[in-house]
Amino acid sequence: MSFGNGSGHDGSGGRRSVRSGGYSGGFDCDVLIIGGGIVGLSTAYALTRSAPGTRVVVLEKEQRTARHQTGRNSGVIHSGIYYRPGSLKARFAVRGAAEMTEFCAEQSLPYEVTGKLIVATGRDELPRLHALAQRGRENGIPVRELGPAQIADEEPGVRGLAAIRVATTGIADYGAVAARLAELAGAAGAEVRCGAEAVRIARRPEGIAVGTSDGAVIRARTLVNCAGLHCDRIARLAGDDPGMRIVPFRGEYYTLARPGLVRGLVYPVPDPAFPFLGVHLTRGTDGTVHVGPNAVPALAREGYGWGTVRPAELGTTLAWPGAWRIAGRHWRYGAGELHRSLSKRAFTEAVRRLLPAVEERDLRRSPAGVRAQAVLRDGTLVDDFLIREAPRTVHVLNAPSPAATAALPIGREIARRALASVGVRA
Repeated sequence: MSFGNGSGHDGSGGRRSVRSGGYSGGFDCDVLIIGGGIVGLSTAYALTRSAPGTRVVVLEKEQRTARHQTGRNSGVIHSGIYYRPGSLKARFAVRGAAEMTEFCAEQSLPYEVTGKLIVATGRDELPRLHALAQRGRENGIPVRELGPAQIADEEPGVRGLAAIRVATTGIADYGAVAARLAELAGAAGAEVRCGAEAVRIARRPEGIAVGTSDGAVIRARTLVNCAGLHCDRIARLAGDDPGMRIVPFRGEYYTLARPGLVRGLVYPVPDPAFPFLGVHLTRGTDGTVHVGPNAVPALAREGYGWGTVRPAELGTTLAWPGAWRIAGRHWRYGAGELHRSLSKRAFTEAVRRLLPAVEERDLRRSPAGVRAQAVLRDGTLVDDFLIREAPRTVHVLNAPSPAATAALPIGREIARRALASVGVRA
């Protein structure tokens, strides 16, 4: 792949700034973003707002945006209560929840601030519930502790020993949010190219060239990798060692045939050893109640069912030492998740811990999602957002939930780093 003249100068012989709207000769754009999910589109939106005139191109391999993690989740606007104080997740989720509700209101997109209950159903969960309440307060989140009678007042069908109510949790349609971000970025001059998969990347001192599946070559001053389930592969294409691998976990959902059993959002107390929140009940913006997800290994990066197997991708996962170390440490937890995946009865029993009235016939299969979980070589599950930089490149290497909630502040942070890589202060 060639950079053309690669001179970095315009026709007058003088270099033009990104902010002024110019871009150097031999470049097709200033910032090239790989990935048309909510994080990539938020980054494009942030670039057009913070540095007007910046030439931005977003490459999305699918025929439309938000096909994977963005469009296949429970639609929760997370409060930030779960995340370690001071972490990127905590900071961006708290800020992002407020910004997401404001954005949805301004753009007339469906959303609601519902609040949610986190319910302890066993005595062994009570210390973790109290610790979670304290963590919420440390993160600046208003929480209220409830006893059994108060739980019944909030959610008559739910049973528990104790709960905390988190008032700032809400729901949104993240597919609609992503579409609006693409629209706003496009109106400001960004270009979103669907059906264009990045297949080759060449980095030179003066910029980046990306070859796409349709035979095009796009030359950019800097590259942003927001490829989600494929972010580690894109990093390696760029010549960088990400130091992690994406291990895909499928989350399977059901919808509740009797949605009146639940008024709002109900969660179990999570196990702090895992980045998954457990099977929960979530009323969406359309009134549908989703039940799930579980967390089972996917046999492909986009393995939304047991029948989807991609041997090359599975081989990449199995060749990573961290994947085997996860299995060795957490096989009991994994076996339980696998059992609930294969047995609807077992899944129903898990739901009954929160909602005793639910019956097996109340649960109807719903589309699954796949979580892009970054795993280190030693088997550590990366529990925070992970953004790494290389020359003229920004890699977003771990951005699962609550990335949709936090998309607006994350997008600004990625945009700031991308502009800084070419010497522009946003």
